[in-house]
Amino acid sequence: MKNTALTATHEALGAKMVPFAGYNMPVQYDGVNVEHEAVRTGVGVFDVSHMGEFLIEGPHALDLIQKVCSNDASKLTIGKAQYSCLPNDDGGIVDDLIVYRVKDETYLLVVNASNIEKDWNWISSKNDIGAEMRDLSESYSLLAIQGPKAVEAMQSLSSHDLSEIKFYNFVVGDFAGIEHVIISATGYTGSGGFEIYCKNDEVKQIWDKVVDAGAKPIGLAARDTLRLEMGYCLYGNDIDDTTSPIEAGLGWITKFSKDFTNSEALEDEKRRGPERKLVAFELDDRGIPRQGYDIVDSSGKTIGNVTSGTMSPSLGKGIGLGYVPTIFSKVDSKINIQIRKNAVPATVVKLPFYKG
Repeated sequence: MKNTALTATHEALGAKMVPFAGYNMPVQYDGVNVEHEAVRTGVGVFDVSHMGEFLIEGPHALDLIQKVCSNDASKLTIGKAQYSCLPNDDGGIVDDLIVYRVKDETYLLVVNASNIEKDWNWISSKNDIGAEMRDLSESYSLLAIQGPKAVEAMQSLSSHDLSEIKFYNFVVGDFAGIEHVIISATGYTGSGGFEIYCKNDEVKQIWDKVVDAGAKPIGLAARDTLRLEMGYCLYGNDIDDTTSPIEAGLGWITKFSKDFTNSEALEDEKRRGPERKLVAFELDDRGIPRQGYDIVDSSGKTIGNVTSGTMSPSLGKGIGLGYVPTIFSKVDSKINIQIRKNAVPATVVKLPFYKG
């Protein structure tokens, strides 16, 4: 079990620690609902230093990224970030990731913690063009400062005007007394805020100053309820090696203006239309949908399964994501979630669940 540079800090705060993606991580401090509400209405800080960071550099850096990523990274200018995925050769997804253009020929790829080795090996296997690759995952920490009051609460910690950093843009500058950190207007909650990339020996100072400035420590459990209310896909649940970006609703990050891994087959799938789709649903009656529960039709026949589900703290009802045949994927379609012996009626809805 690996630790982040802040593990002792979390334990001192009384966090409940759990194994996650090979790391000892805080799942909650004061309770999921309290922490969830803090991010929706104020500002919270997450330690997500288990995430992986790869540096791709040199004259062939963009060529490699274009080859392995579904989105069109040629659109990135310095200071911009882009959500993308790594398609595999069989129609599925190796991982989803964020690509940052740091300099002309320098890109930062941020990948999921559980996939660091897999992603590194995958990208390396496609690197027959001499792009320079460095795995920085063990050396860097990542804090997510999220919530509508993030700009106001954190402005005193930086000389940069944080309100000027647009969504999916970033600056490299000073923050909490540390120079040359990445301040990125990205996040996984749908409530605004920043992600801060720094070295491991810098993160404790930043964490302490962020908490002193008013951010509440938030665990992974609330991170999951927050992202699910927005309908953001979680790798290993909603997308994986067997799900295509087209059926997962990620056609918007799948650009056929260039060639990339398996692009021909994915373009054909988009043209034909996928046989199944990832849908969002709300329960019509009481109950909590959980990952792995069956989705059934009106006759009780299994038509799919829940990939993510929870009791939404903001909506006060059961919500979830799951794959169903395309015929059931239209908004307002009626499905049922098999919760133990009960087939609980549910309605397919448009994302996000949480409208803000």
